[in-house]
Amino acid sequence: MRDQVLRLITGLAALVAGLLLLLILAELVRASWPALTGLPVKAWLFSGHWAPGDGQFGLGAMLASSLAVSVLALAIAAPAGILIGAWLHLSAPAWIAVPLRALQGVMAGIPSVVYGFWGLITLVPLVNQWAPPGAVLITAVLVLALMILPLSVLVTDAALHQVPARSLQAARALALSRWGTFRQVMWPTVRGSIASGVVLQFGRALGETLAVLMVAGNVIRWPGSLTEPVRTITANIALEMGYASGLHSQVLFLSGLILLLLVMACMLLVRGGLRG
Repeated sequence: MRDQVLRLITGLAALVAGLLLLLILAELVRASWPALTGLPVKAWLFSGHWAPGDGQFGLGAMLASSLAVSVLALAIAAPAGILIGAWLHLSAPAWIAVPLRALQGVMAGIPSVVYGFWGLITLVPLVNQWAPPGAVLITAVLVLALMILPLSVLVTDAALHQVPARSLQAARALALSRWGTFRQVMWPTVRGSIASGVVLQFGRALGETLAVLMVAGNVIRWPGSLTEPVRTITANIALEMGYASGLHSQVLFLSGLILLLLVMACMLLVRGGLRG
């Protein structure tokens, strides 16, 4: 009886989550439909000119900046998090592993504005000594990588705890090294969970607003260098949604729709790759 109740509750929770996602997607499509159908694709997707007052709504440069910041941050945080998580599980003594896991949990719960404030008062002046004005692409990448690193560590550590004990015993019986155990026994078992975690990290990075807004420089330009200021799509929505109206507002909703579809596409690709 209890199992049936639990199955019913979890099924309803999954259904509600799916319905909420569909409602959000439907509302974004509805709100952005006039812009989606009224503007040529090249006018908003491939153009970097953003001047709503002049009727120019190019999202290309900001979309490219969002992808650049997110992908670079993920390229730093995901491998580092996997290695740290594996080290915590395989090699770290308990007196280090226990407080470090707790620290990662605390860091994962810190509001993004705190990371942004730290980056603004600490990291921006440091980067400014090398690449003025300091609030540039690389600064946003580093702040974002620090934000998603704890999630990468926790996902990896939790996944490794799910490896069957019999598999680890077999690895010890074969005299595999710790690295050999991780590579040949643990990684094939947990790579699906870790890949899903990486997608979650990418989604958080792509949707981050305040921290990136505070340290990226907020200049609308194509990301041609790590030392140039940029503006991401999320920062643009936060800065302009409060006073936007008409076509301007519709294009901002369209930019939100693009972000949502990107994250959904990444999740589908990961799931398809794992099944294949």
